[in-house]
Amino acid sequence: MDWNPDTYNLFQKERFAPFKDLSRMIRVRKGLEVLDLGCGTGELTARLSDILPDSRILGVDVSLAMLDRAVSRARDGLRFEKAAIESVTGAWDMVFSNAAIHWVDGHETLIPRLFSLLRPGGQLLVQLPSNHNHPSHLMIAALAATEPFRTALHGWTRRVPVLSLERYAEILYACGARYLSIFEKVYPHELRDADALADWLSGTTMLPYLERLDGDMKDGFLEAFRSELRRYWPDGPIFFGFKRILFSAFRASSCGEEA
Repeated sequence: MDWNPDTYNLFQKERFAPFKDLSRMIRVRKGLEVLDLGCGTGELTARLSDILPDSRILGVDVSLAMLDRAVSRARDGLRFEKAAIESVTGAWDMVFSNAAIHWVDGHETLIPRLFSLLRPGGQLLVQLPSNHNHPSHLMIAALAATEPFRTALHGWTRRVPVLSLERYAEILYACGARYLSIFEKVYPHELRDADALADWLSGTTMLPYLERLDGDMKDGFLEAFRSELRRYWPDGPIFFGFKRILFSAFRASSCGEEA
């Protein structure tokens, strides 16, 4: 997708809060080989590097616009490359992903694949939005099913690949995960008004739709969405409760003991 770092960072403070929660789940050790999936502009990858002393961290992303910002943060032990989450390889002491894997389909196979990248004793840490049933998100799909957008999109609507907490736990258990911790948290945000919520979503959830529309149709979709939001939230400020799933899992050590 055609990510815009400036649009994405309009709500930087709000987007950083889940990273802090995920980073608190890290078992800090020295000298780790770490893979950060969906590194974006690299700011949080740099913070991850600060948390893990004497470690070597690789941040990967598919967005060249995001990576253009990230490479300026590269330093000894911290580098960035273009790569897709579903095609990464290697053996790692930690696989870390903050707000990225919800853009990748097929979590039933993706999660085992990410877990397989861990060395014995390694840790998998993931945070992903689970807010797809929020009224604002449902409005986007409903709008895409109306004309003239349905025809312009050829009937396409995005199917969110996010699974239930229980299913992620079952998948990781089947992989042999140890010390599994998984929970869902609502992050409370107060936004100025409905237009602020539209600005938030235009930089993320709406992107797959907007990139499939051209010119006036794209502008029309955005304006129609803003109108729907204003009808639902006519006054501000508005409460935007954003649900996210966070989990940590370890691979058993090579000697047969738990991590």
